[in-house]
Amino acid sequence: MKLRKKAIAIVSLVLASAMLFTACGSGGTNSTGSQAQPSASGNANAGAKSKDNDLVIATSETVLTLDPHNMTSTNTISANRTMYESLLTFDKDMKNIVPQLAKSYTVSKDGLIYTFTLQTGVKFTDGTDFNADAVKANIERCMDEKNNLKERKYFAKVKEVKCTDANTIQITLKEPYSVFINKMTNFGIASPKAIKDGTKLNSVAVGTGPYKLKEWDQADHLTVVRNDSYWGTKPGVDSITFKVVPEAGSRIAMLQTGEADMVYPIPPEQIKSIDGAKDVKVESVPSNIVYYVTLNMSHKPFDNVKVRQAMNYAIDKDAFVKVVYGGYGDHATSPMASTTQYYSKQEEYAFNIQKAKELLKEAGYPNGFKTTIWSDNTSDSVKGMQFINQQLAQVGITAEVVPMEGATLNDKINEAKTAAESKIDMWYVNWSPSSGDADGALRALFYSQNIPPVNANTAYYNNPAIDKLLDQGLSQTSPEKLTSIYAEAQKTIWNDAPWLFLGQPVVQYGIKNYASNVYMMADGSISCAQATLAH
Repeated sequence: MKLRKKAIAIVSLVLASAMLFTACGSGGTNSTGSQAQPSASGNANAGAKSKDNDLVIATSETVLTLDPHNMTSTNTISANRTMYESLLTFDKDMKNIVPQLAKSYTVSKDGLIYTFTLQTGVKFTDGTDFNADAVKANIERCMDEKNNLKERKYFAKVKEVKCTDANTIQITLKEPYSVFINKMTNFGIASPKAIKDGTKLNSVAVGTGPYKLKEWDQADHLTVVRNDSYWGTKPGVDSITFKVVPEAGSRIAMLQTGEADMVYPIPPEQIKSIDGAKDVKVESVPSNIVYYVTLNMSHKPFDNVKVRQAMNYAIDKDAFVKVVYGGYGDHATSPMASTTQYYSKQEEYAFNIQKAKELLKEAGYPNGFKTTIWSDNTSDSVKGMQFINQQLAQVGITAEVVPMEGATLNDKINEAKTAAESKIDMWYVNWSPSSGDADGALRALFYSQNIPPVNANTAYYNNPAIDKLLDQGLSQTSPEKLTSIYAEAQKTIWNDAPWLFLGQPVVQYGIKNYASNVYMMADGSISCAQATLAH
């Protein structure tokens, strides 16, 4: 596949409207629930790996938790999807929702009753049967406020959960929730026995997936091994290891020597030198990922909109795309990616140093100010932070670069229980909605009740108009009304500038050509549960 300078494909997502589908009658499903896909990296016989049947994926970030109901990072989602499955999932291109643990589903005309017919003959890795009671136990776990789980928001509008028989579950909502079906693509089902026994699912995995946990060293690696009792297509490799390698050069070296079979991300400047060399291919896929810097609006001077807008004008987005993405990407033109449903393009904050200085002067900061910028300690993130620091220095703003190990950063962000306790000033990060919908792209980041530790609103953004719009979006099913609602929400957020809006990359990864059915999804997660290695 040739690398593309811009992500041009628009992902068309499925609305939560009344529909019915049934799984194919033959064959199993891969981790995304679709029929086995052709290799994303070419013919499976194009190369050979003779030493072992173990897949090694080197990534820049750690796996933060094993709890399927408390995930936020894509790397964590990637690892967990080898062990856990959802009722529904997306196909490879994230264009269609397809069955996984549910064989089919229907939605009532009023959008309130969702009925799921479940797969049969499925067991969890602890031997417990998968059935309607298991799904009910998982929903109730998420709904329980004292558990304080990230996915509790998925079920905020649930009125009743009823098992109509062993293989059918009916979920009745209090009011329409337009993205409920999308949310079910990221709702991993854990063993009801593990839930009842109080198993600490943040460190123990008990799912229905093709793999089961072997070991997890959060700072170094996570390894899963084949689940020989898996109900679907049997695993094609003996084990999968997600290896934490923050330094980009080390990841590339591992790929070249065969120590790793896939690496992500890869430095754009090395793409041409490694593509096609030593059985290596570089692949790319249009993403729904947006890179940005959050500005903590509960701290001065970020409580001033002129300061926030000035900082946006101070960033050369062309240079950002070139320096950080190697030219393989585009400017951010909305709080969410152009590949996300109901995207609405905004008028960019064009690079204008003079305008930035004028706004800072109007805000009472003619000489700039000092602040800090946090991110993880990967070489890619450090590069991004240093770029932001250099750009802001042109208008007198000194942003001290503070890299941290991923788990440490996560803890520091979430230790504050209120905006007043927060210590974060700026955070260089990226976001992609794993559920593929506009609400998933916006709510966790801009809804006032989603400040840490509840969710990822690290700008501590609080705008009642946005809360109202996002709530309205959930209660509508009309595409025309949803288009209007989300367009207004994007415009309002853009003008309020709680972020530095940076860029939307093309996802790029390196892979050995003997590896099949291993590929990146548009949200930046890795699909590998049906991986095979040619011998």
